[in-house]
Amino acid sequence: MTSPAQPTSRQAESSSAPIRSHAPIIARAAEPSARDGHAAFLAAQLPWYGLDAGWRGERRLGSLCADVDGTVQYGSLLHGDAPAGRPGGDPQRRAVTVVTMAPLPRRPALRPDGTARGFVEASTVASAAAVAGIGLVEEQWPWHLDVAVRQHWMDQQRELAAQVADRLGDLPWRLLTLSVDLLPQVFHYRESEYGWVLATATQHCFLAAYGRGVSAYSLAFTRVSLADYDA
Repeated sequence: MTSPAQPTSRQAESSSAPIRSHAPIIARAAEPSARDGHAAFLAAQLPWYGLDAGWRGERRLGSLCADVDGTVQYGSLLHGDAPAGRPGGDPQRRAVTVVTMAPLPRRPALRPDGTARGFVEASTVASAAAVAGIGLVEEQWPWHLDVAVRQHWMDQQRELAAQVADRLGDLPWRLLTLSVDLLPQVFHYRESEYGWVLATATQHCFLAAYGRGVSAYSLAFTRVSLADYDA
C-alpha cells in the first residue's frame, strides 16, 4: 500500500444483489462513550482478545461496529500511545490495535427502516484483514492535503486495503507464527509504509491487529479482561 489506488466504480445496489463483503466494515465504527463503554463491549459477548501480560503500556477500549439489528460485527482494543492531534505529528508513536471479529454467517443487509437491500457475505479472515488495513490507513491520513483531496485519498486507500485483504495468499502477505492463548498460531502478515497488519482465524473468532512503532514479531495475544482497559 505504497501509493493511492486509482478510483474505482461501485456497483449499484439492488434488492437482489449481494452486498460486497467488505462494504459494511469500510464505514467508521462507533466509539462507545466513557459511561457505557464497558457495558457495550460486554453485551457483545465476543471472546475479546488483546496483547498478553508482556505488554506494559496503556490499554483502552476502542470502537464497536454493529449491524442495523445491533449484532456486533467486531470491536477493537487499543494498546499504547493515543493518536496524535495531527496524523503523522508523532513519528515516535508506539501503538497496537487488536481486532476481534465475530464469525457471522451470510445475512440480509438491512436499512435503518428494517427493509433488506441485499446480503452481507459471511465474515472471513479477509474481512478481519480488511478492517485492520483500513484502520491503519485511517490513522495516517495526509493532513497537508486539501480537505476534498484528502477525502478522495482516503476513499482510494480504504478500497485498496480491502482489495489487498482479498488476496491473502499473494504478496505482500506472508505467514508469521505468533502465540495466541499460549499456543502457536499462523497469521497472514504484511508491512507497508504506514505500519503492519496481521490476521488469522481462531476457534472462536477472527483475530486481526495493526500497529506501528512496535515489532509484530514481539507480540503475543490472549483473551483479556475488559476491566484492564480504560473506557
